[in-house]
Amino acid sequence: MADKRYGMLVDMQRCIGCHTCAIACKQGNNLPNDVWWNRVLTFGGPAMDTPHGSFPNLEMKYLTLNCQHCEDPPCVAACPAQATYKREDGIVMQDYEICLGCRMCIMACPYTQVRSYNEKNPEYYLDFQVGDAWVEKQQKGTVTKCTFCHNRLDKGLQPNCVEVCPVRARYFGDLEDKNSEVSILLATRKYTRLLENKGTGPSVFYLI
Repeated sequence: MADKRYGMLVDMQRCIGCHTCAIACKQGNNLPNDVWWNRVLTFGGPAMDTPHGSFPNLEMKYLTLNCQHCEDPPCVAACPAQATYKREDGIVMQDYEICLGCRMCIMACPYTQVRSYNEKNPEYYLDFQVGDAWVEKQQKGTVTKCTFCHNRLDKGLQPNCVEVCPVRARYFGDLEDKNSEVSILLATRKYTRLLENKGTGPSVFYLI
């Protein structure tokens, strides 16, 4: 068993769909114009803030979606160049320097649109870099995805999306530590994970 395994919890009772997490992720990681590592979906349809149900019995529910950092990630097994790999702490990474751009990882991943492919040179609305100075630069012909803000973690900081959530709907920590906040919440709250039947063992839990 690993000494540490990072995981994220999203409280669906608290989430208000404000998109602060998505914006902070994009800005903090200096992502190109059309690239989003963190998305906010609604249960009612593909459009933003679409309610679920039939009038007058409507309900607004949100689902934030990013790389699930699986315990058994099919993307790692599918990558022919070993550009997709898992760190000892459970974070699934993408090495742009050796990525072939074959997109086998995208095809192997059961979670829709958690990865992006930079088909052309990254383009930005601003003419200067934003976010953390230490983030890796995006490259043409490579696959990109959420890394749980690994550079921030290595500096003792929380992921951007967790740090900025105005209603504290996101939690992050070590799943192997029984005394961590995430472990205590998982022991006391009901939760679900996406596509558990796929056997991937996602490290993102949704509190319900």
